[in-house]
Amino acid sequence: MSETAVAVEPEERMVANNKIHFSKEVKQVIDKVLKTDDPMDAPDFNTVDYINQLFPNEQSLAGIDETIQKMQCEVSLIDDNIRSVVRGQTNTGQDGQLALCEAQKVISSLFSHIIDVKTRAERTEEMVKEITRDIKQLDCAKRNLTAAITTLNHLHMLVGGIDSLNKLIERRSYGEILNPLQAITEVNQHFQQFSDIEEIKNLSQSVDKIQVTLAQQITEDFKDAFSAKPSAQNQHRLGLNQLADACKVMSVLDPKVKKELLKWFIAQQLEEYTHLFHENQDIAWLDKIDKRYAWLKRHLLDFEDKYGPVFPLDWEVSERITVEFCRQTREQLAQIMAKRTNEIDVRLLLFAINKTQAFEQLLSKRFTGVTLGAQPTDKARVLNEPTTTDGPVAITVFHDQIGQCFKTHLDIYIRSIDRNLSELMDKFVEMSREPYKFAEAKTTVYPSSGDLFVFYKKCMVQCNQLSNEQPMYDLALVFKKYLREYASKVLEGSTPKLVPATTSSSIGKSVSLLTRDMQNLSTAAGQVFHNFLKEGDTQRFARDDLVRICCVLTTGEYCLETVQQLEDKLKEKVTSAYVSKIDMSEEKDVFHRIISNCIQLLVQDLEAGCEASLQAMSKVQWQHINNVGDQSAFISSLCGNFKQTVPTIRDTLASSRKYFTQFCHRFVAAFIPKFINVLYRCKLTLSDGSNNVLGCEQLLLDTHSLKTALLELPSVGSSVNRKAPTSYTKVVVKDMTRAEMIIKVVMTPVQPPAHFTQQVLKLLPDITIAEYQKILDMKAVKRVDQLQLIDLFKHTASAAAVSGLIEPNTGEEESQGAEAVVATSGTTDDTETVAVPTETTTAASSTPKRAFIFSVGSFTGSADKNADGSSQTGIRKLENLLKKRFP
Repeated sequence: MSETAVAVEPEERMVANNKIHFSKEVKQVIDKVLKTDDPMDAPDFNTVDYINQLFPNEQSLAGIDETIQKMQCEVSLIDDNIRSVVRGQTNTGQDGQLALCEAQKVISSLFSHIIDVKTRAERTEEMVKEITRDIKQLDCAKRNLTAAITTLNHLHMLVGGIDSLNKLIERRSYGEILNPLQAITEVNQHFQQFSDIEEIKNLSQSVDKIQVTLAQQITEDFKDAFSAKPSAQNQHRLGLNQLADACKVMSVLDPKVKKELLKWFIAQQLEEYTHLFHENQDIAWLDKIDKRYAWLKRHLLDFEDKYGPVFPLDWEVSERITVEFCRQTREQLAQIMAKRTNEIDVRLLLFAINKTQAFEQLLSKRFTGVTLGAQPTDKARVLNEPTTTDGPVAITVFHDQIGQCFKTHLDIYIRSIDRNLSELMDKFVEMSREPYKFAEAKTTVYPSSGDLFVFYKKCMVQCNQLSNEQPMYDLALVFKKYLREYASKVLEGSTPKLVPATTSSSIGKSVSLLTRDMQNLSTAAGQVFHNFLKEGDTQRFARDDLVRICCVLTTGEYCLETVQQLEDKLKEKVTSAYVSKIDMSEEKDVFHRIISNCIQLLVQDLEAGCEASLQAMSKVQWQHINNVGDQSAFISSLCGNFKQTVPTIRDTLASSRKYFTQFCHRFVAAFIPKFINVLYRCKLTLSDGSNNVLGCEQLLLDTHSLKTALLELPSVGSSVNRKAPTSYTKVVVKDMTRAEMIIKVVMTPVQPPAHFTQQVLKLLPDITIAEYQKILDMKAVKRVDQLQLIDLFKHTASAAAVSGLIEPNTGEEESQGAEAVVATSGTTDDTETVAVPTETTTAASSTPKRAFIFSVGSFTGSADKNADGSSQTGIRKLENLLKKRFP
C-alpha cells in the first residue's frame, strides 16, 4: 500500500504511521461509489479479529496454506489493477491537448460564421432604408397636411362661428346659441398654443367678448323677466322656454357668472320673506315660528310649479333657496332672541326647537344636501336608518342649520328642569312624611324614587334631542344635585330616630353628631364610646319604624344601582369631550352611607332590646346557684327579643338579602363583645374562695344556648329553615367559643399556678393581660396573688414565645398557628398583652400585636430570665426576630 500514491486533499486526510485517514464525508462518498461487502473495506477493520474469525480454533489451522494462497492471488489481482490504472494515466495529457486544439478550431469557424451574418444584416438594413426613405417623407407630409387642413377648418369655424353668434345674440336665440358656443369654446382652447399670432389673438379676444356679452345679456334678461317692470331696452320679456335655454347657455360660461346669477335670484325670491318676518314684526317672534316654515313650503311649491322647468336639475335651485332661507332664519332668530331674552320661557323655547327640528327633518328627506357638501349616499343612509326609542335619528343633512341659534339659550331649559325638580322634591318630602303602607304598596322601595328616575330619563331623552354637548353636562350636574337632595331630604329625613326622654333635644343632637364622628374609630374603641352614649337609653323603635328603616334601606339600594345605570347612560349620550367629566361617585357614596346608617339603626334597636337581659345576667347570684337546670330567664328573654324583632326585618328585607346578612354580621360583632364584658362581671366564687361548679356549669349552659340562638338568628321565626351564611356561622362559633373558653378557665383551679397558667394559654391563646386580670377578678383572687400570677403568666408566655420562635422548625409551627408572641402595651394605662396568633382573626376586644412587640425585654425582677433559666440572650433574639417579622 505504501508503494502506491493516492491523491487526497490536505483537509480530507491525516497521515500518521503510514496510514491514510479520510474524513467522514469522503468515506461516505467512497462507500456510495464503491459498494462492497468485504470486511477489509470496513472503516473499523481489525486484523486480529479478522484472523480470529478465519481461524476460530486449532482445527481450522489446517487450511491456513489455502487461505494464504487465496490472499496472495487477491494481492496479485489488486497489483495488476493498480498497474493498469497507472499506465492508463500516461496518455491522458496527450488526449487532452488534442481535444483543446479541436475546440479552438471549432470556435474559430463559429466566429467566422457570426461575422458573415452580421455583415449581411447591415447590408439588408441599408437596403430597407433606401426603400422606405420616400415613404417616411410622404407620411410626414400627410401628417402636416392633415394638421393644416384641421387648423384651417377650426379657423373657419371660429371666424364663422363668431359672426353667427353675434347675430344669434342680437336675436336672443339662446336655444341656437348653445351648440355653436360649445364648439367655438373648444376650438378657442385649441388655438391657445397660437396665441402669439396677432390674428389668432384677436379671434380669441372676440370669443371672450362674446362670453361676457352673453353673461351680461342673460343676467339682464333674468332680471327683466322676474322684475315688476321690464327695462326700456327690453320691452318684451323672455318666455320660460327661452329662459330655460338661457340657463343651458349659462352652464357653458364661467361658473362665477352662474354663481352671481343664482345669488341674485335667491335673494330676489327671499325678498318677500325678509320684509314679512322683519324683527319688528309680531309674526317674527318665536311663538309664530311655524309660520316661517309654512311660508317656505308654500313658496317652494309655487316656485317649482312656475319656474321648475326653467332651471336645470343639477343647479339645485330649490335646495339653494332653502339653504339661504335657513341661514337668514338662523341669523334673524339669533338677533331677535338676543334682544328679547327676558321674554323667552322654557315652553316657548321648546315649542320653537320642536318645530325647527321637525322642519329640519322634513328638509333632510326632501333634499340631498349636495349644496351643503353632503354626498348623495348620505341621504339614503339617513332615510334608511330606523328611528330609535330616544327620538329621531341624530344625524340629518339639515341638522342644526336653523337650530344652532337656540343652543346659546338652552340654559333656560336647564333652569326649568332645576325648578321642576325642586318642586318634585318638595312633593316627595311631603309624601315621605306620610305613613308608608308597606302591605298596600307591595314593595319596600319608595315610589318616589321610581318617579324621580323616570323624570330623569325623560329629561335626558329630551335634552339629547336638543343638544348632547354643554347642556347635557349641565343637566348631569342638576341630576347630581337632586340625587343628593333626595338622599338627604327624603331618605335621611324619613328615617326614624330615637331621642331619649331624659335628655333635651340639643343634647340628643350633640350625641347623634358625636356618634356619627365615632364611626371611623377602631371597633374596640368605638364599642366603648357607643356603650357610654347608649347607657340608660332603653327606648326602641316601633314595628312601623323598623319597616320604615328597611324601606329607606331598600330605596337606597335601588337608587345606588340606578345611579350607576344613569351615569353609564349619560356617558353614552354626551359627546366625548364631556365623558370624563361626568362622575357620580359622590352620589353613590351618599347612598352607601344611608344604607350603612340604616343597618346600624337596626343593629342598635336589636341591641337595645338585649340591654335588660344582659343587666339581668349581671345581677344573677351565680355563686349561690345549687343546681343546673334549663336555660336561664335572661337567655329566654334574649331569644324572645330575637323572635320579636328579626322576622320583621328579614321579611321587609326579603329583596335585599345581602343587607340582611350584613345586619346579622354587625349585630353579632357588637353584641358578643358586650356579652363577654358582662360575663367578666359575673361572680362565680364562693366565700371560701372555691369555684361554684354548678354556677359555672349553668353559665356555660346559658352561653351554649345563646350560641345556638345566634346561629339560628337569620332564620328565627321563619317557616322555612334556611341555613345561615358560612361567614356568619364562623364569626358566631369563633366568638362564642371564646366566651365558653373563658368560663372553662374560670372553672380551672388556681392551684397549682403553673398548671392554671398553661391552661389559660391553651384555652385562650390570644388573651390580653387585661382580660387575664378580669378572669382573676371573676375567681375573686386577691390583688397580691394576682400580681404573682400575672408575673408567672408573663414568664410562661415569654418562654413559650422564645421556644416557638427559635426552634429550627419555626416555619412549620408558624404555618400551623402554634407560634406564641409575647408583648407588653405601650398605652397610658400600662395594660400588658400576651398575643398568641392563631388561624382565626383576633377578637374585637383584643389589642393588636404590633403595639406591644418591642417591650419584651422590659420585664423586671425575675422576668430578666426565662422560665427555663436561660439568660436574656433568647429574649434579645426574640425581639430582633419580631422586628424583622413585624417592621
